[in-house]
Amino acid sequence: MRDIRHLLLLSLSIALLASSACRKPAPPPPTEVVLFSAADVPLDPSHTAWQGALEFTAALIPQDLVEPRQLTPSTTAVRVRALTNGVDAAFRLEWTDPTANDLPGAARFSDACAVQLPSKIEATVPAPQMGEAGGAVEIVYWNAAWQAVVAGRSDSIKELYPNAAIDHYPFEAPSLQQSPASQQAMTTRYAPARAVGNPVAGPRTTAVQDLIAEGPGTITSAPATASRGQGVRTAAGWAVVIVRPLPKGLAANAPAQVAFAVWEGAHEEVGARKMRTDWIPLALRGNP
Repeated sequence: MRDIRHLLLLSLSIALLASSACRKPAPPPPTEVVLFSAADVPLDPSHTAWQGALEFTAALIPQDLVEPRQLTPSTTAVRVRALTNGVDAAFRLEWTDPTANDLPGAARFSDACAVQLPSKIEATVPAPQMGEAGGAVEIVYWNAAWQAVVAGRSDSIKELYPNAAIDHYPFEAPSLQQSPASQQAMTTRYAPARAVGNPVAGPRTTAVQDLIAEGPGTITSAPATASRGQGVRTAAGWAVVIVRPLPKGLAANAPAQVAFAVWEGAHEEVGARKMRTDWIPLALRGNP
């Protein structure tokens, strides 16, 4: 009986060893963000095309270099997938955020994210913290409050403050409802930023903005926003796709870099107060 038991144990051990030998070891995690070639780059974060792209997990670190600093860790990582159709580069960012913050207003802070690339793809890389003098960077910034407006939410008092009681408000005064011209004149008078075309003042037609910087404190709007973006709320946080023109000079086997940033509204993150990455290698490859 003992011999039979020994034989069974020996057979089981051999079977387990054989099974382990047949199993392929798990591939190591990627060390770069890979732009895979694709026929098209979907703006929808839930599109099946993203499933074929390699996922890179980028660790986020507090912005502790310039004021106002963010010294308290909030978002720890952002998961990135990337695709290109030869004309555009698309980045899908996904991160955990238990609260949705997409309402503008005093003492309100919006969830947001950004993709940053050097303005020139070359061997010398500018500083990852917004670039440096003579080393410009291009940034595409997505904002959850802008996304809500693009998705159909109006920026009226009733939408932004549903519990407010309105006695009189220039934009919505009952006496102006029968005169569109008078209402437009009043709107222009009380919204000068919109009247002069300030892109931040809205109304928003896109959830992203193209920016240029040569170091902290130098960020400015690009002459025009050529990028596109779309974000959706997930069960755990946000998934955002940012599509921008393919960087000039980006080629297979040529070194390139990309960086990311995330703002969590619940932690009062805005402007320089954010979680960010260092430069991450960016590679261009064929079909996944």
